[in-house]
Amino acid sequence: MSAHMSDRMSSRAQRIEVITRGERRRRWSLEEKQAIVAESLAPHASIMAVARKHGIGTGQLYGWRHQLLGDRRNEVPSFARVELTHQPRRLAGPDAAASTSPFGLIEIVLPGGPSVRVDAQVDEHALRRVLAVLRG
Repeated sequence: MSAHMSDRMSSRAQRIEVITRGERRRRWSLEEKQAIVAESLAPHASIMAVARKHGIGTGQLYGWRHQLLGDRRNEVPSFARVELTHQPRRLAGPDAAASTSPFGLIEIVLPGGPSVRVDAQVDEHALRRVLAVLRG
C-alpha cells in the first residue's frame, strides 16, 4: 500500500456506539391486561389514545384483545324469537306513564323471564351492555 492510502485510512476515526438498555421488558399481569382491554372496549374509546396512555403499542393492545376476547369470527350468529302483538302489554308502575306512544317500542323477553322495553331512540351500546348482563 502506498503511504497516501494508509494515512487516509488511519486518519478516519471509526465511531462505535454502544446502546445499553437500562430498563427491563415490562411484564403486565392478567388483571392489568384485562383492565386496559376493557378500557379500549368502552364506547367512543380510541385504541391509539388508550395504548398511548399505558405506554404500549396499538398492535400489542389488539393482540391482548384477541387473546382475552378470543376469535369471535367463529361464533355462529343466532336469531331471537319474536312475537308480534296488536296491543302492547301495559307496564305497571311509574314507567307506564312515561311511555305515551307505542310507536317504535321494542320489548325483548329473554329466556328465564327478564324483559327489556326500549324505544327507537335507545343507545345501541347501552342496550348491548344491558343485554349482556341479563344473559350472563
